[in-house]
Amino acid sequence: MGFIGVAVSGFPILLLIWLMTKKKAVPSHVALPLTALLVGVIQFFYFQADLILLMANTLSGVLSVITPISIVAGAILLNRVLAISGAESVIARWLESISTNAVAQLMIIGWAFAFMLEGASGFGTPAAIAAPILVGLGFNPIKVAILALVMNSVPVSFGAVGTPIWFGLEALNLNTKALLDIASQTALINLVAALFVPVLALSFVVNWGEIRKNLLFILLSVLACTVPYYLLAMVNYEFPSLIGGAIGVMLSIVLAKSGVGLQKNEEPEEQKEKIAFKDVFIALLPLMLLIFILIVTRISQLGIKGLLTDNTVWFGFDVGNAYFSVSQALVLSVQNILGTSVGWSYKTLYVPALIPFLLVVLISIPLLKMSKEKVKEAFVDTGRRITLPMVSLVGALIMVNFMMLGGDHSPIFLIANAFANVTGDSWTYFASLLGALGSFFSGSATVSNLTFGGIQYSIAEQVGLPVTTVLALQSVGSAMGNMICINNIIAVSTILGIVNQEGYIIKKTIVPMMVYSVIAALVGFVLLFV
Repeated sequence: MGFIGVAVSGFPILLLIWLMTKKKAVPSHVALPLTALLVGVIQFFYFQADLILLMANTLSGVLSVITPISIVAGAILLNRVLAISGAESVIARWLESISTNAVAQLMIIGWAFAFMLEGASGFGTPAAIAAPILVGLGFNPIKVAILALVMNSVPVSFGAVGTPIWFGLEALNLNTKALLDIASQTALINLVAALFVPVLALSFVVNWGEIRKNLLFILLSVLACTVPYYLLAMVNYEFPSLIGGAIGVMLSIVLAKSGVGLQKNEEPEEQKEKIAFKDVFIALLPLMLLIFILIVTRISQLGIKGLLTDNTVWFGFDVGNAYFSVSQALVLSVQNILGTSVGWSYKTLYVPALIPFLLVVLISIPLLKMSKEKVKEAFVDTGRRITLPMVSLVGALIMVNFMMLGGDHSPIFLIANAFANVTGDSWTYFASLLGALGSFFSGSATVSNLTFGGIQYSIAEQVGLPVTTVLALQSVGSAMGNMICINNIIAVSTILGIVNQEGYIIKKTIVPMMVYSVIAALVGFVLLFV
């Protein structure tokens, strides 16, 4: 379809970015549904897509919103329970007792703790848990949202127990050696980028003077996560983020308590009220329980993951032209929507909404001695916060479905091919940006790898580049794209109670993402000669 096809394909995305970032920005719950409608019109009139197929993808997009919105609702509910019960205040006072230094607090919670959570679960869980804790410590919500999005990039390549690698690249039929090669190169690129990315994230919250005075601690905290992350990625692609983050949290706390690399407080510190160990333990117990459940339900070898994702059909029946079924693990599925090949499924017990979020909430209510009035307040507040984001996410998911409709002739593939044709054998400089584009649309590093892994593989073979290096750059790009992903921005904004600031946040996060892409390009260039 040539240049016109690429221009028509890219126009809705440029329009969306303009609508959300212009001076009087259009709210995402208006801009995203409008963009989805425009892409649908273009698909029907220009690409001559089948109307029934468009309607099926619309229904699939509406149903698909259940996954992100249920996770966000679960995260908000837990956050409200911790806040209303007073547990969040206890956690904040305990963290201040470790260090009153703002940089130390941001690195322990926003970097190392979130790093570990990403390794355990993904699904936006790190920002959902870490960001409210930082706001509870007194940091500005919008600044925290930006920091959380930028920080939660490096670990994403191996998030949710390595899902973006072992599942995201599954369709390419790569052997274990190739996957480990991709994993180690991905980890190396991310390690180099991590020397800069957290610093840029911190600059949105604290001034450069504070960063300079605490730079040694920042670098030590970064390396505490990324060195074990890189070493483990050489032999395993499931646990680098999880284990790297766990080691990083412990070492960062020890370093902060000892004041290593931190600016010395020139004024004598106020005598802070000592918090009883029992109070801290009870306040932290919901979070510890959350992490424990996430880990044991994500590690395949323990067997629980298989039970929670069992697709063996329990019962099913026809609904019009579609077939609805429920598996033994309560996986809800709709196949052949409107008689097409389009389907949808929801892993009720595996998506981290009921387990662990709601489960932990139900345990926390008596544990934290919450009254009926406080419990009602938490649930009502959660319902109020998710209404407009649900509309935004429906628009985003329908737009994604429409952009990917058409296989090798879909708008998203036309844009990708145009990039490849323009760059030729210089593709390594731009490969990560294609991965980021996939995450921008889909909100998932795994989906980005599934979508663009094949085209990255083909480009590498066509222009004579090492396949594993190009796929590593794809993996890195799919992680860094989380910074600008609309779904993630809506999710963290909703959790922190931020309204109509999505465009402003994108304008801020795109800068560190582009820095990340330059670092990825340079390291990728070096890898070509190693």
